Amino acid sequence: MPDKQEGTAQDSIGAWAKRCYFAGRDVMDSVLRPHGLGSVQWYVLHRLATVGPVIQRDLGRLLEIERATMSGIVATLVRKGLVEQVPDQADQRQKLLRLTDAGAKLWTTLPDLSFIRAVAFGGMDAADIETAIGVLRTATERLESLLEKGNRP
Repeated sequence: MPDKQEGTAQDSIGAWAKRCYFAGRDVMDSVLRPHGLGSVQWYVLHRLATVGPVIQRDLGRLLEIERATMSGIVATLVRKGLVEQVPDQADQRQKLLRLTDAGAKLWTTLPDLSFIRAVAFGGMDAADIETAIGVLRTATERLESLLEKGNRP
């Protein structure tokens, strides 16, 4: 006899949100692979190219990446010569990240990834998209609040 819970879990909003996220990330990775980049490396380069230098710790928080993971990503980008780490002038203990000339040049050659959003959501009703965003935002905020309060069900 099939488990009703299993079927429900596979069709849940959380399962579909996760599948959509991973599918988008897989497309992104496949497009970036010929350029020697992964999606998280792209996010670091995107931030540095569009906003400018940033403290490594702050970027990790912004991208919600564990400290050790962020260190590995940055080390890889530094090794590739795309990013440089320098001590922050205001706080020498902090590492300031900025694009190198090679990183800036690579950035200009990377494909525009906005097609991923267009493929995923193109032709959908704007109100439906806003509703989905609202539902996911509210659910996320509730769960984050639960964690912040140290509550457990």
